[in-house]
Amino acid sequence: MRSLDIGSTGMIAQQRNVEVISNNLANMNTTAFKRRRTEFQDLIYQDLRRVGSTSADNGAIVPTGVQLGLGVKMAAVYRIHEQGNLSATDNTFDMAIQGKGFFQVQLPTGETAYTRDGTFQLNENGQIVTHDGYLLDPPITVQDDAIDVTINASGEVLVKIEGQVDFSNAGQIQTVNFQNEPGLEAIGNNLYKETPASGNATAGNPGTEGYGTILQGFLETSNVNAVEEISNLISAQRAYEMNSKVIQTSDEMLGTLTSLR
Repeated sequence: MRSLDIGSTGMIAQQRNVEVISNNLANMNTTAFKRRRTEFQDLIYQDLRRVGSTSADNGAIVPTGVQLGLGVKMAAVYRIHEQGNLSATDNTFDMAIQGKGFFQVQLPTGETAYTRDGTFQLNENGQIVTHDGYLLDPPITVQDDAIDVTINASGEVLVKIEGQVDFSNAGQIQTVNFQNEPGLEAIGNNLYKETPASGNATAGNPGTEGYGTILQGFLETSNVNAVEEISNLISAQRAYEMNSKVIQTSDEMLGTLTSLR
């Protein structure tokens, strides 16, 4: 009975759906986390009577035919890059991007990764780094004798040295944009890598056309909506139960068949 296999594909699909939802809920408090959405596709169809074929010698065309679907599969897990809320931290090196853009981070391998997580600090050399110690790219060093640091909306890092009246420029933060943000590869630790699907990174200064601005002392929160996720979880659970009911019913029908004498 095809229904056994069809029901099993439905149960597997909903199991994956619940896994995606659970990951969203687990990251409700993860800085700059972007929620995921599961996309499904129907499987190939089996033609018992092909649509468009002729039904008689006179050339009469079958208007609909007979096609039986073979179930469902997961097609994609789509990442929704909607802006999260901004939470004030009052930490000097915490930064949030308002609008489009990603920070660039140098990995220990020499590769460049990208993130919306603006939780930055200073390392022992006065360089701005992530909480894992990865350098912000391009590197920016804050002098030891700086008594105040201001990061403006355009990404300029301005430091005030004791005894000086004016601020001096310690560096310029650059952000990057991608043609297809969901095409980035998530590698964990709030980091992404460029892929052929995302397109090439295009760097620019914050605040210029097409690039978001920097807000110092704030962090972007997760864009997960708990109420929506719980609703999706209930829907997935019910769909799982209904597919299991299909398998149960098919089993009962097979039991009836084998009991015939």
